[in-house]
Order: sequence, then structure tokens, then C-alpha cells
Amino acid sequence: MEQDYLLITFRLLGSLALLIFGMKLMSDTLQKMAGPQLRHVLGAMTTNRFTGMLTGLFVTAAVQSSTATTVMTVSFVNAGLLTLAQAISVIMGANIGTTLTAWIMSAGFSFNITDFVWPVFFVAMFLIYKKKHADVGDFLFGIAFLFLGLGTLRQTGVDMHLGENEAVLSFFSSFDAHSYATTFIFLLIGGVLTMCVQSSAAVMAITMILCSSGALPIYQGIALVMGENIGTTVTSNLAAMSASTQARRAAFAHMFFNLFGVCWILLVFHPFIDMVCGFVGYDVTMSKESVDGAVFLANAAKLSAVLAAFHTCFNLTNTFILIGFIPQIERIVCWVIRPGSAEGSAGVEEIEEPVRLRYIQGGIMQTPEIAVLQAQREIVHYGERTDRMFGMVKMLRTETRDDAFVKLYSRVEKYEGISDRMEIEIATYLEQVSDAHLSDSTKAKIRSMMRQISEMESIGDACYNVARTLNRKFEQRVEFPQEVGQNIEKMMELVGESLAEMLSVLKGRRERMSMERTMAIEGNINQLRDRLREQNVADVNDHRYDYAVGTLYMDIVGGLEKLADYVVNVVEARLNG
Repeated sequence: MEQDYLLITFRLLGSLALLIFGMKLMSDTLQKMAGPQLRHVLGAMTTNRFTGMLTGLFVTAAVQSSTATTVMTVSFVNAGLLTLAQAISVIMGANIGTTLTAWIMSAGFSFNITDFVWPVFFVAMFLIYKKKHADVGDFLFGIAFLFLGLGTLRQTGVDMHLGENEAVLSFFSSFDAHSYATTFIFLLIGGVLTMCVQSSAAVMAITMILCSSGALPIYQGIALVMGENIGTTVTSNLAAMSASTQARRAAFAHMFFNLFGVCWILLVFHPFIDMVCGFVGYDVTMSKESVDGAVFLANAAKLSAVLAAFHTCFNLTNTFILIGFIPQIERIVCWVIRPGSAEGSAGVEEIEEPVRLRYIQGGIMQTPEIAVLQAQREIVHYGERTDRMFGMVKMLRTETRDDAFVKLYSRVEKYEGISDRMEIEIATYLEQVSDAHLSDSTKAKIRSMMRQISEMESIGDACYNVARTLNRKFEQRVEFPQEVGQNIEKMMELVGESLAEMLSVLKGRRERMSMERTMAIEGNINQLRDRLREQNVADVNDHRYDYAVGTLYMDIVGGLEKLADYVVNVVEARLNG
């Protein structure tokens, strides 16, 4: 007997593992196939709260992951492409979209679906060996594992005979189904279970097993589902603790949405559930003692559909209640989640603060295809830092006061250190993303990004080298003739134009950009460098200034020209990635 229980336990755990793995494989593959398009959809279809809600619904239904939709949304908020209000509407839609998972599971519990998965496995096996159709094969494997897990769970529930187990029945019957205390207890159990297993789908499956076997009354089952809704938001809030302010606000808005829904549903708990049961055709009043056992189990078999219908009705009603109050929700979450000390009101970090990436956040679970967007925004941020560093070098050239020069040069040194660390942190992040299963286009983008950050780090080095030459000039008390100073200024202006064009290319859509302007500026820089070199030889020979001055002069010109070469490399990597 003990062996039977041990075998059933392993079957239960194994089928749950199959279910979770199938969901993840199916979701990841869908995002791999449609990730870039979904990013564009999120950016284009959130013009108001209703289109934002519909976007969240359809994207989540498509990729079967509300987490992926939330991560995409948060990255858009961090990047300034979506407001927090728009993000809240998308998250509301994601809550509705995720109810499709419950309906898929309900279908798996309604009939024996395992007989249909073997042909799917067979077809998927051939597809994964064809590179062109490998993603479709992975998707079919995900579906097959999902339904195999559901079918095995269903059969395990039947084999456990929970509806006939007196110990199980007496445990659940010891709770008063009409008591609010019972509802709170099961709500808490659902929340804790979800936080422990880190999967709302697994808790929903367990609930469906208990209810469809006739062991767990529907009121307690729905309380578990409500707890699962809260538990999944607690998990995302804990994950977002180390993330940016906007990420924490989005996570808290998700929690607020579900908490508010639980509060109002508790006021109309039994009438609302009775209404949903009426839709599905489940008889709430039927008891095991009043009817034949087969009739009772047939009625109980409808409970998986009741749970899915409740999940959908709850999220739909909650969304329609709250969608008109998005500005108020935004004010509440902004009041609760205040900006951190490192994030000032202007969003500008002090140079003395340790380097912190702005768009890449390690606290929230990333979806590989979506993480590329955050990495690209971080590279834009990196480019803005290098441009700011070059601005300091330009100021350094004209600074004459000793204390101000030393302070400014110290800032350039710190920026060079920050540039090195940013390269390492972004590269480490991209390496982690590249370990996942990615589409060929995304792999190419990651290779392009790796080259972009490598060249940007070289820009930072070039800025620092020019600053060091200016520091040598300052320490040696060398004075440049007016014409030399004007020539350096012209060179710096051209390099500044090149950096501005680089940022424009990094921020824009690749298909709308070209190398023409960058190469035109590069040609002007090279021509000016050649002319200045020739002029410098003539001026030294004519004794307009000595050789030491000419050496410092040419070091600065050469450093600026080298910096511009790195800028061209960044633009080339961006456009060819």
C-alpha cells in the first residue's frame, strides 16, 4: 500500500513538472518566433487605456505568459516608450489573457487527452531536425508535454480516489463552506502554495484535481484560485525589489489590481460563484449523499470548467471596474513606491555614485527575446554617457583655473572607470541572454550589441587619452597659439557631430538609418587631420611654436581622429546587426 502511495506521489510530482516544462517551452518558443513583432505591437497599440488593455490581452494570450508581457511592459516604461498609466492598462489586459491557460487546463481535465499527444510528439521529432521548422517543432513539443502532464494529472487524480477517501473528505468537510473564515484560510493556502512552487498553473492544476474528484467543494476551490492570484503578484513584487522604481511600481500595480478584486469579490462571494456555476451548468446544491455516485462525479467533473470560468469572469469584471480609475491607481502606486535615493527627481545619477545600469534589471525574471530591447536601451544609455564624457573633455580644453581643471579631470577619470564597468555588465547580461534558445535574428542582434559596447568602451578610452594629453599640457604649463586652439576646436566640433549622429542611429530604427552622414563626417575629420598634420610640420619648421607644443597638438588631433573611427565602428555594428 505504501508503494502505491509512493508511486502516486511521484506520478503527481512528475506530471506537474511536465505541465510546467510544457508551458515554459511553448511560451519561450512563441516568444522566439514572434518576440520582435510583439515588441513593436506593444509600442504601437497602447495609445489609450482600452487599446493598452486589449494589447496586453492579445499578447499574453499569444505567448501564454503574463510574466513575459509584464517584463516587456516594464522595459518600455523604463525606456520612456510607455507611461506608467499605459503600462497599468497593459497589465490589466495581461490578467485577462492569462485566463486562457485555465481554459487549456480545463480542456485537459474534461477528457483523456493523452491519446492525442503521441502523434504530436512524432511530428515534432521530425520538425526539430529541420532548421527551417525547428521552432514549430519546439512549440509542438511544448503543447505535447503540457497535455501529457495534464492527462497524467487527471488520471492520477482518478487513481487517488480522493472523492472516496474518508480522511480527505472529513478534512475538507470540517470547514464550513459558507464561513468567511474558511474562505480566508483557503485564500491564504492558495497564496502560500503559489509562492512555494513558483507556478500559478501548478496550483490551478492541483485545485482542479481536488475539485473534479469531488473531494474539494467549489467555494474552497475558488478561494484557492483567488489566493493563487495574490500569490503570483507577491512573487513578482519580491523579484522586483532590486529593480528600478518603475519596475517596482508596475509590479505593485499588478498586486493592487488583484487585491482590489479579491476585496470586492469577497462581498459578493457566494452569489457570484453561484452565477458562474449557473453559466457552466454545475449544480451547487448537489451532495454526494442525495444522488447516485456516478451522477455526483459527472457533476463534479464540470468543476474544472467552473474554475476556468470564474478566473475569466473575475478578471474581466475587475478590469472593467478599474479601467476608468487608472490615473488614480497610478497616483497610489507612485505614492507607495517612492524613487530611491540613487534616482533623483530628474533621473540623473551623480558621478560619485557607483555605476548602476538604468534599463537592465536583474530582479525580474527575463524573457530572452524581450531582454534584447532592454539591452539596446542600455546601450543607448552607454552612448549618452560617452557623449557626456566627451563634453567634459571639451570643457577641459578651455579650463584655466587650477582647482576647476583638477576637479574636471578627476570626473573624466571616474567616467572612464564607469565606462569599463558598464561594458562588462552589459556584456555579462548579453552572455546570459545568449545562453537561452534564441532565433537567428536575435543571435545576430546580440553579436552586434557585443561589438557596439566594445567600440563604445574604446570611445571612452580615447576620450580619456585626449584628457591625459590635456593634463600633460596643463602640468607643463604649455600655452597653445590661438590658431592651434581654433583648429582643435574645429576637430572637436566635428567629433561632437559624429557622436550626435551615433546616438541618433542607436535610438532609431535600423531600417530607417544609413551610414551616409556618419561617413561624410568621418571624411571631413580625416581631411582636417591630414591638413593639420601638414600645417604642423610647416609651423614647427617656421618656429611658430616649438616641437614639444607640436607633439602635444598632434597627440590631441590623433586621439580625436581615433575616437571618430570608433564612432564609425559603433554605427556600422548597429546598422549591420
